[in-house]
Amino acid sequence: MIIEKKTWPEYFEKILSGEKTYDFRLADFECNPGDTLVMKEWDPQTEEYTGREISKIVGFVGKVKDLAFWPAEDVEKYGYQIISLK
Repeated sequence: MIIEKKTWPEYFEKILSGEKTYDFRLADFECNPGDTLVMKEWDPQTEEYTGREISKIVGFVGKVKDLAFWPAEDVEKYGYQIISLK
């Protein structure tokens, strides 16, 4: 499946350069390994697409709602982080 999503310029640049090797999104759409994610650069200032886009094949997809791994106090204090593995 081909999935198209808006991507803000600062994130688009990091994906384009290879620095950002993950995507963190609201799970309001179906996405599976092997799908193609087409990220279209969106300028929030002009509220228009810039015309640049990049396609990536989806690898692992992790979906969560409630993470019960850590106490709520620790989550409140530290929050979560996403770690990309190369």
